[in-house]
Amino acid sequence: MGLFDWFKPKPPPAIPAALWQRTLARYDFLAALTVDEQKRLKTLAEEFLASKEFTTGGGLVLSDEICVTIAAQGCLPILQLGLSAYAGWVGIIVYPDEFVVARALHDDDGIVHEYDDVLAGEAWAGGPLILSWRDVQLAGQHTGNDEGGAGYNVVIHEFAHKLDMLNGEVDGIPALHSGLDEATWDTVFLAAFDDFCRRVDGGEETIIDPYAASEEGEFFAVFSEAFFLLPAVVDREYPELYALLCRYYRQDPLSRSAKPTIAASTAAS
Repeated sequence: MGLFDWFKPKPPPAIPAALWQRTLARYDFLAALTVDEQKRLKTLAEEFLASKEFTTGGGLVLSDEICVTIAAQGCLPILQLGLSAYAGWVGIIVYPDEFVVARALHDDDGIVHEYDDVLAGEAWAGGPLILSWRDVQLAGQHTGNDEGGAGYNVVIHEFAHKLDMLNGEVDGIPALHSGLDEATWDTVFLAAFDDFCRRVDGGEETIIDPYAASEEGEFFAVFSEAFFLLPAVVDREYPELYALLCRYYRQDPLSRSAKPTIAASTAAS
């Protein structure tokens, strides 16, 4: 049995320092956090692990590495928002690779078209979050359309959907905390969305995944990925949106050093 054998241990189990350091070192966007931020992230990840239930499918064997890797990446967006931002769901299902979801689409004539959707991740409203372990490990490490890219992070993407779902439908408007209002969000967010759609529709090859142009909810999720992994790109192309995301997440990824600042094992334990 592993350290995290998901029966909601109380108090939350401490993530071993060596495992935590390996996790931080593997991902530049986590290694770039300040020592204090890394400590805060570790505490939040431990609380997250105690509150969620992990299961696997497709023959994947659950391990501490899988759970801690997902927790560390998934808790980055809520580093300053707190665990309550992920309220209302408990399940995380991890497959070894992309998984297939059966879909049914009704066209305008009432005809049902059934097809299989191959996914790297999916978030269900009020239900579990599903991830491909292979894609979790690809976060920000590969280039090319088929292998993600510098701004690719399926964990942040799907967890952003969960933030979006906290106040209802997936519409690109998460539950806004004090200091943010929906009118301001709509003005800045929709202007950036419309411009990005114009660029994609015009055939421009964008640095940020063009999938963001599919709908408002995907725009929020994709740009949340980019906000944490490619902050300079978001700030350069959409400075008002970058500032808005800074206010929402209460973080400024651009302010973090480009050099890794991994805490010493004694500081992170």
